[in-house]
Amino acid sequence: MTFCPRLGNYIDSEIERQETSHIFIASENFASEDVMYACGSEFTNKYAEGYPYRRYYNGCEHCDSLESYGIDLVTALYGAEFANIQPHSGANANLAVFKAFLQPGDTILGMDLSAGGHLSHGASVNISGNWFDSQFYGVNRMGYLDYKDLREKAHIHKPKMIIAGASAYSRQIDWKKIHDIAKEVGAYFLADMSHYSGLIAAGVYYSPVPWADVVTSTTHKTLRGARGGMILWNNPEYTKRINSGVFPGTQGGPLMNQIAGKVQSFYEASQSEFEQYAKDVVDMAKYMCEVFKENNVKVITGGTDSHIILIKTDKKSGQQVADDLETFHNIIVNKNSIPNDPRGVWETSGIRIGTAAMVTKKGADMDYFENIAKTICSVIHDES
Repeated sequence: MTFCPRLGNYIDSEIERQETSHIFIASENFASEDVMYACGSEFTNKYAEGYPYRRYYNGCEHCDSLESYGIDLVTALYGAEFANIQPHSGANANLAVFKAFLQPGDTILGMDLSAGGHLSHGASVNISGNWFDSQFYGVNRMGYLDYKDLREKAHIHKPKMIIAGASAYSRQIDWKKIHDIAKEVGAYFLADMSHYSGLIAAGVYYSPVPWADVVTSTTHKTLRGARGGMILWNNPEYTKRINSGVFPGTQGGPLMNQIAGKVQSFYEASQSEFEQYAKDVVDMAKYMCEVFKENNVKVITGGTDSHIILIKTDKKSGQQVADDLETFHNIIVNKNSIPNDPRGVWETSGIRIGTAAMVTKKGADMDYFENIAKTICSVIHDES
């Protein structure tokens, strides 16, 4: 069989782009060769609707062993009692949880997109915003999560579910405080740890697992695994409804090849060297923040506790800075709104930076991260 030459060209070009670019997209990382091999393995060929030892197809004995082992690994990694590793993405994991616990029209309370929240937490352009009465909490004038605002909104709107987690929030999230607020109003608490899950696995960021009713996550980003999602929980009474929310509620057959890649990434995250990687990710992000501040670039909240850095682009739009960084310096970031952003979402007044991918690629090379930060500063300040 002949390999498609155009496809080969696309793959070669993407390999070259990834090898030569400085990738600072906060939601991206470099999966290991072992993870990528597992994703392309013979598990690609197998349908396995259902769950281990309860499949709708024959010939699933190895799928059963694989998925069961993955569940054992991930529950041990995060200290959870139960897990579902079938979701195709983090957004699919959230959708399955909504299906399990909510009815259309129920009220949910999530972090506002403009404050750093995620589309799938109730944004009007997402199915979560179409299905539910979506209310939002935000950040204070310093850019920190506003727990007072969250509590007030919870008591006003009496949501059935409070959602925490973010795509552009750099600081620690106090999961216990949100747990306590949810209990005050009788709400379920969903924690979406997608961005922080690798840091949480390594113990360098607070874990929501002891506090949330349900935890969702992607399996790439800081966890640097196969692209996909997962769900964790501790209450056995939730097991049937969550599993049914995934299949048959919102998905058909699981992607067993992606589950194979997830299993490899869970294994890698359980190794001692992963802890050093996660520590380096946070240390390099903190170091870049200091360089930005020394060069008069505003860092939202004044720093970071994670891999994420959100900075203000001043006179230039975030779009212009991101485009100039890619065009002239091969540094890949994304434009991002900042709190109280006067510009629209297609321009923005900030950029989001993430250190995980380049720590995976380069390690904790302080000179490298300093040079990248200084280059970003020069592009922001350049008035030509």
